[in-house]
Amino acid sequence: MKSSQLVAIISRLEAMQQGSTDDEVRTRRFEKNGAERGLVSFDPQTETYELEELTNHQKFEFDDIDLIAMEIYDLLDD
Repeated sequence: MKSSQLVAIISRLEAMQQGSTDDEVRTRRFEKNGAERGLVSFDPQTETYELEELTNHQKFEFDDIDLIAMEIYDLLDD
């Protein structure tokens, strides 16, 4: 059975929440086959994520980890 991509995405997002104790914005890049698809930032002050789709530079803001995980999954599944 193939391991879940969604679980891996959520693990990376949770790691962003549990980073250092300062109020610094943390970012992660999400790639497919070596091509960057999205850039995610987490702001610990507002507890929100921002997803920038690198193909069209659209930005979306999320306050729910499940919603951003599904959006990243869709972005990587294209």
